Amino acid sequence: MMECLPGPADHIMSNSPGLKAALKRGALLAAANWPLVIVQFVAESSLKLLLAVPIVGGAFLVALLLDTSLTDLLSGDARDIVTAILSALTANPAALIAFVTATLVVLVGGSLLTFVVKAGTVAVLAEAERIAGPIEKPPLRLEPLRRASTVGIDSFLAGCARLWRRYVRIGLGLLIIYALTAGLYLAFVLGGYELAANSALMLGWTAAAALASSALIVWITVVNFFYLMTQMVVAIEDVPVRTGVGLAVRFVWGHLREVAAVFGVVLVGVVIATSASILATAGLGLIAFVPLVGLAVLPLQLAAWLLRGIVFEYLALAALGAYLSHYRWYQRGADGETPIAVTKEPGIRLA
Repeated sequence: MMECLPGPADHIMSNSPGLKAALKRGALLAAANWPLVIVQFVAESSLKLLLAVPIVGGAFLVALLLDTSLTDLLSGDARDIVTAILSALTANPAALIAFVTATLVVLVGGSLLTFVVKAGTVAVLAEAERIAGPIEKPPLRLEPLRRASTVGIDSFLAGCARLWRRYVRIGLGLLIIYALTAGLYLAFVLGGYELAANSALMLGWTAAAALASSALIVWITVVNFFYLMTQMVVAIEDVPVRTGVGLAVRFVWGHLREVAAVFGVVLVGVVIATSASILATAGLGLIAFVPLVGLAVLPLQLAAWLLRGIVFEYLALAALGAYLSHYRWYQRGADGETPIAVTKEPGIRLA
């Protein structure tokens, strides 16, 4: 009589963390290392503020070129504003080169800052996940959370120093993909619009443009997801970028159901938070028309902006903590010894 014994792969699959446990662990890791949320929020906000400098400067430059006031330039709908600015810059190549150069310098420089900051963030959170223990199992106590808190100046700077070169390469690759995607999308939309404007195909072009926009959103989401996975794998395995990309693809493919579940839940959370933010902004817009009470709109808008940014960064770090939890199981196995990537045949016992 032959009886098949369960092999390591079966043991691992039966003990892999579930969706609830992984999400709870990620949320607790992000809460225990809450200063990382603030650091990420400051880095992302700094990049956006830096990008506003050349854009506002470009608007003033166009106002000078057109010999008009900035108020008149910014009046009208968005299409008229963009058309006027692009026409003015195109008519003056020197101004166009200056504007594009300034924007690229700020974009690349600010992005490099966020890449380096992300290196320290992922390194600290990965270390916290490694030493945290089963903090997701009840009852919830403060001592395990204190043990999971590994954030500090020294550990953060050490992570930045160890990973910044590889994270800059990953980030520059992401920017190149963004640039190629934007070029292809604009070429498709603008070229299709020119063709449709001279024919009776405007309705078909509108449908094609809508499909292209939807495909663009899906593509950017997938690219950002694998960007995060590559960062995570490079930090944990301490491997070159090319090796990290291959390991990230292998992890996602082998753990697709679990990773997709975490991604779906986090995406729903982001959608809910975004909807709440839009509703809050609309409500504050209505308050602005009330005499005297409208004076309180500015601090309320600032508070809403801060809360929205912190909530989004917390969701991002909680998702990263959940992915880290799944990758530890994928890497080491449920017993902490057998790598999941290694597949063995189940044992056979004769009786």
